[in-house]
Amino acid sequence: MPVRDLLKEIEKEVDLDDWAKERYGRSGNVRWESILHLMSIYYVKAGYLVRKGGIWHLTPEGEEALKLGADRLFEQAKVAYAKWKSEQPDTHKDETVAEPTAEILPYELIEQRAIEGLEKFINAKNPYEFQDLVAAMLRGMGYYTPFVAPKGKDGGVDIVAYRDPLGTESPRIQIQIKHRQSAAPVQEVRQLMGLLQKEGDVGIFVSTGGFSPEARAAARSSHVHVELIDLHRFINLWREFYNKLKDEDKSLLPLRPIYFLATSE
Repeated sequence: MPVRDLLKEIEKEVDLDDWAKERYGRSGNVRWESILHLMSIYYVKAGYLVRKGGIWHLTPEGEEALKLGADRLFEQAKVAYAKWKSEQPDTHKDETVAEPTAEILPYELIEQRAIEGLEKFINAKNPYEFQDLVAAMLRGMGYYTPFVAPKGKDGGVDIVAYRDPLGTESPRIQIQIKHRQSAAPVQEVRQLMGLLQKEGDVGIFVSTGGFSPEARAAARSSHVHVELIDLHRFINLWREFYNKLKDEDKSLLPLRPIYFLATSE
């Protein structure tokens, strides 16, 4: 679940008092949110939780550990953290997970705010502008894009991408794009599958509104390769291949990196 959605769910389920909801001075961070991010390190080191790109994933080990109950789960995670810490070089021996001070802003919160800004920027674009963004990303990944659909009636395929200029090498990719708030239904994913008739054809469906569970299940079980890309994954791919984009493509969604001192977490 994206961290942003997780925080909303916690607010629904947990009776947070005024102390927990208080904001720190200059940073403006909410106390309970900062504590949550720091305490989650216990569960990461125990192997119960994976945090990547603003999304927290519950591992199979974590799902099993939930059966212990809250208190035993926390104690076991602390033991696992202590074991991990004891195995680190001496430079990390004095590090602890404690209540955040007034100015602590976990890196993940900074990253999440950056992602929210990118989402807002992308959602403000019209469908054809977003289509150009997708084509630019594919070029950054090393593909040629000989066809990007012009404005007009939707013909089913918005972008065609090749590994070589003439499309003689596999894969030959047909891309369908839906830029809207609602999730793409299974019918639209199946329509793209139906267009993949030649050997070496691959389908990519990009939907800023995400996909219905049925659509994801259909893509997983399909006999043809259909890759689903939602908004969060698109942003991660854009960030990953940004330095390989041409300057004119970078200008469609410009990024500015900020560097932090790396820690053991």
